[in-house]
Amino acid sequence: MTLVQNFPALCILLALVCAVLTSVLKRRSAAALTGLVLMVNLVMNGMALVYTLRTGESYVYRMGHFSAPWGNELRVGVLETGTATVLLLVVLLSYLGAYRRSSRKIEPTKYNLYGVMVDLCVLSLQALIYTNDLFTAYVFIEISTLAASGLIMARQTGRSLVAGVRYMIMNLLGSSLFLLGVVILYAITGHLLMTPIHDAVAELAASGEYRIPLDVTVALISVGLGMKSALYPFEKWVPAAYSNATTTSSALLSSVVSKGYIFLLIKIYVRTIGLPVIESLGITDVMFVFGACGMIMGSVAALRTKTVRMMIAYSSVAQIGYIFLAIGLGTMEGMMVALWHLLAHAATKSMLFVAAAEMDEASGDTHLRKDIRGAFYRSPLAALAFSLGAVNLVGLPLLSVFVTKFMMGQTAVAVGGRHMVVTLVCLAVSTLLNLGYFMSTAMSLFIKGGAPGERRRPEPLVCLGLAGFLVLNLVLSLCAAPIYQTLLSGFAVFG
Repeated sequence: MTLVQNFPALCILLALVCAVLTSVLKRRSAAALTGLVLMVNLVMNGMALVYTLRTGESYVYRMGHFSAPWGNELRVGVLETGTATVLLLVVLLSYLGAYRRSSRKIEPTKYNLYGVMVDLCVLSLQALIYTNDLFTAYVFIEISTLAASGLIMARQTGRSLVAGVRYMIMNLLGSSLFLLGVVILYAITGHLLMTPIHDAVAELAASGEYRIPLDVTVALISVGLGMKSALYPFEKWVPAAYSNATTTSSALLSSVVSKGYIFLLIKIYVRTIGLPVIESLGITDVMFVFGACGMIMGSVAALRTKTVRMMIAYSSVAQIGYIFLAIGLGTMEGMMVALWHLLAHAATKSMLFVAAAEMDEASGDTHLRKDIRGAFYRSPLAALAFSLGAVNLVGLPLLSVFVTKFMMGQTAVAVGGRHMVVTLVCLAVSTLLNLGYFMSTAMSLFIKGGAPGERRRPEPLVCLGLAGFLVLNLVLSLCAAPIYQTLLSGFAVFG
């Protein structure tokens, strides 16, 4: 095994070691070490991506070199390395772009603990993407839940503490459902590794044995991960969590933490249970209905909000709806659309949170949508970044989310029937609602007025973060065809 094949495992261990070291460092040292480890993880995952692109195959990394069923495995391929690389880049840009503003909201003596939470989120994200073992996935789901709750509570205000506790309760409920599903699946198959489970489930499906336990298992896992991903109607914790956390926390929670759960769900559907079995159980129809409702209800709620951060938070509910509707189509093409939107939304939503925070600070820090009117004249780079994110989520042609909507519509037409009608109607209605709140807000940025303020020079890290997000979103948009085709080829060895 070459050195680069060890990088995914080394990245997980490196993040864990960094979390331990960060806990005993002072504020500046802890912040610097966390940023350094994010960069190293990004580089190492990028090198693993290049390796998998070159070979065109996936490989299994056995922890401790023990084979199934006793050993623990990581599965590394183009989809895993590509997803990890993009999401780690989003984490790094969010961390850099919002560092100054977030650090002012946290007590200096406790910033090292905040760094620990960031490290643990990165650790669990990579573990969920690469693991080939369901119980290991559960362990890192719990780590992610506790770390994310800590990120919300870091401001130590009354609202943030309440939001953090609510987030923890809802997510622990989701984790419990997931664990129950894993326990039942282990009882009927005798395996925890995904590939042996797939073979055992295929035999059970062919023989008709344990049909009801298998139904219950898939339902528990799906609902559990859906709750943790803020799938409608389990999204009630989203507004308070995103609006009361620091900017870095909001960006990570909406764009990265939830995406790890969704990637795991796709992996369970495709690699662990198998799409033919999933479709025969009917769970995709349930995900389709929840996703369609989320697309509309999230957009309606965003349209009615008065603050920018609440608008972005409810928009996340709508965008998660897009992902689950694509999963609910029940085809490999639908799963591919869901994965693409996962990446496009992560890159866009973090940029929106960072840009909105910068415009707020330049506009009296009221967070009200009416007060950021004319923000372009006070914070031009942030206004441009926010505008690009807004038109992207609306679905402007040539941008990354337009690819989602086009491919989703095309996949729905291929599926036909009620799925086609509901998908096309939801896409049209959601797009109109997106126009109502995103475009009106983006256009107001270029109209003089709003809160009093002067043009301010953004800090270097903010410029770096926002510029990086602009480049990332433009690359995903302008190079969508080759990136999409690369990911599509990776699906061939994903299952």
